[in-house]
Amino acid sequence: MLEGIMIGLSAAFSIQNLLMVVAGCLIGTFIGMLPGLGPMSIIAIMIPVAITLGDPTAALILLAGVYYGAIFGGSTSSILLNAPGVAGTVATSFDGYPMALKGEAGKALTIAAVASFAGGTIGAILLMIFAPMLSTVALLFHSAEYFALMVVGLSAIAAFAGTGQVAKALMMTILGLILATVGEGALFNMPRFTLGLMDLQSGISFITLAMAMFALPEAMFLVLNPARGATGKSSEISNLRFTKDEAKIMAPVIGRQSVQGFFIGVLPGAGATIASFLGYAVERNIAKGEAQAEFGKGSVRGLAAPESANNAACTGSFVPLLTLGIPGSGTTAILLGALIALNVTPGPRLMTDTPEIFWAVIISMFIGNLVLLILNLPLIPYIAKILAVPRNFLIPFILFFTLMGAYIGQNNATELLILVGLGVVATILRFADYPLAPLLIGFILGTMLEDNFARSMQLYRGLDFILERPMTMGLLVLAAVLVLLPSYRARRARRRAEGVADGD
Repeated sequence: MLEGIMIGLSAAFSIQNLLMVVAGCLIGTFIGMLPGLGPMSIIAIMIPVAITLGDPTAALILLAGVYYGAIFGGSTSSILLNAPGVAGTVATSFDGYPMALKGEAGKALTIAAVASFAGGTIGAILLMIFAPMLSTVALLFHSAEYFALMVVGLSAIAAFAGTGQVAKALMMTILGLILATVGEGALFNMPRFTLGLMDLQSGISFITLAMAMFALPEAMFLVLNPARGATGKSSEISNLRFTKDEAKIMAPVIGRQSVQGFFIGVLPGAGATIASFLGYAVERNIAKGEAQAEFGKGSVRGLAAPESANNAACTGSFVPLLTLGIPGSGTTAILLGALIALNVTPGPRLMTDTPEIFWAVIISMFIGNLVLLILNLPLIPYIAKILAVPRNFLIPFILFFTLMGAYIGQNNATELLILVGLGVVATILRFADYPLAPLLIGFILGTMLEDNFARSMQLYRGLDFILERPMTMGLLVLAAVLVLLPSYRARRARRRAEGVADGD
């Protein structure tokens, strides 16, 4: 391992590879800020550029830099405009945008930058130490375990519901699961619920749904409620630093979610999006009293958790890619295609046959995270001034990037009609005080839940897979605990309140 690290250091610190790290981080950060593009699109576009470099190490370092740079930069539009740049930063908007509305946009961007840097760095350390070992653990997860993992993700919906809103959150989750069934099914390649429209045969785009749930209603609210615009407190760009007390609160959250996010990223099919949602849910569930009530209103914990989790998960996703040749997400699937085009065969022998590629990519992640921090922190005062843009300019700006993001994602004009329709429905739901995050979670997990459940049913000829696979049973028990724990805690708090009232 020490020999491999030395090889990686010498390769990563060459002039060419250092330039590739900086270029990848710059491109990724910029693309991440634009809603709808995301790392998948830009990596696919840049594969020909990477191949022309001729050096597989430099090419992979460039593409990897774009990947985690996009996740790093995706928090900017989530915090400032409530328009998530990439799927992995949706959870960032839950507390980042409320902080921006309170006039703390600079602080929110600083917290996001520091949490992202810490998550990416801790993830790179864990990748360096545990990559060979974790490659065997990833192989233990089959369809049954992935189905159970999706159930665990769905069981955390209570974390995205306000007080007394668990029933509403459940309804929205079910609606998300329903939307996920549009298009071809897992068992049969037959269109379902498409209303005869060919454009719906591949299902509803996640980017379109995310824009419709968050960005479009925000533009509507800016029109309907002028006080929500950037004409008051939110336009005062100040307070770019967080306090020592906030740092003490953030430190354990970042530590926990960096580790958890990394291990979720290791699992093929999980990725940064699920890691960020679960990170947010876990931190809200373990918070108590006023700290828990602060979630969704500008909580430091609620912002630091998903930002550290999604960046650590990006790093973790390279474990199955490099050590097994298994893509853990759509983005890493494109990276796998780039590796094959560069005549590099990822798998167990990559570490021994071409150690300079494996270790150089890992070392470049340390450099890349540092570059991202150095690039982003000085720019925060200027980026935050987006909020000082007058409302009559901000509304068209949000609408333009929302419509552009939905169209570019599928290159299909029908997506614009779907976006507007879902956006109107989302605005009505927000007026009725329904939480929209559970709908998005149900949609994200719905397809994977169905696919893995159908595959497990076929392999084990029924529900026997639950009893035959102890890991599946353990994950389902964990899901049951996550569902029952909030109810138990609420009942215990009610009893205490009644006891105090009786005492008085």
